[in-house]
Amino acid sequence: MLRPDDLYEIVDESVATGPAATPKVLVHALDGFMDAGQAGRVTADHLLEVLEHRLLARFDVDLLHDYRARRPEVTFAEDRFTDYTPPHLSLHLVTDDAGVDFLLLEGVEPDNHWDRFAGAVRQLIDQYNVTLTIGVHGIPMGVPHTRPLGLTAHATRPELVTRSNIWDGEMRLPASAGTMLQVRLGEAGRDAMGFAVHVPHYLAENRFPGAALALVHAISAATGLLLPSKALLDEAAVTGRLVDEQVEASDDASAVVKSLETQYDAAAGSVSRKSLLADSTPSADELGAEVEQFLAELNRDDD
Repeated sequence: MLRPDDLYEIVDESVATGPAATPKVLVHALDGFMDAGQAGRVTADHLLEVLEHRLLARFDVDLLHDYRARRPEVTFAEDRFTDYTPPHLSLHLVTDDAGVDFLLLEGVEPDNHWDRFAGAVRQLIDQYNVTLTIGVHGIPMGVPHTRPLGLTAHATRPELVTRSNIWDGEMRLPASAGTMLQVRLGEAGRDAMGFAVHVPHYLAENRFPGAALALVHAISAATGLLLPSKALLDEAAVTGRLVDEQVEASDDASAVVKSLETQYDAAAGSVSRKSLLADSTPSADELGAEVEQFLAELNRDDD
């Protein structure tokens, strides 16, 4: 039977470990389950692009990944295959703009050995004196891109949730490695939380930098980390203008967005309304062929 520490290897042993090490936050963004607008992926990429970092540990993806379910890409150039891009799952030490270190776990969500994976993360949390773990991703919602993006917050202790969610009650959902990790950390008495940013459902398949911007701000607010966001802000402004132009060029798309705006504003102004999913969220048929066309054009423009 594999032990949790068989799933990863430490590649940089110069970082202080143990209880005497400086307390740290661990942020994780795992690709594979649900990440509307590529929110978690863009957040991780952004942090690695704008902040100093170094690789601490890598997981054995061959043990964790189902290659036939999620096939890596390879380039075919004239008469040969080149540039095979293998999946990865890596732990980085990142330094924020104030010189504070934190950890970032990013890459593919494990397909196998979830409990061993959780045990491995728990070992790394102990080793690097992590006091709070935060997971981030995006979920599709019936909301317009013209309004502030909402967030659903969750945590192992109620005291960690400092914002109100738009619904209450209980529901059964498909699990992910990230959500299972939070459950296991809570059972072990460790502080863990997460944010799911609400991405307009008609943009869920596109790169939507405004969603990553909301996640970066949420991480900063929850931890005090000084995380730069200007690059995301600039990209979000460009994307917003592009979407506006595509919507304005289509009567059907404009009607859908206006309907969502009305619904959003009514929900925001009513203390009794708990869910933006209630009542009249447009169906796929109501979005119509015009909306699908503007999404296709948006994808081509992004490419």
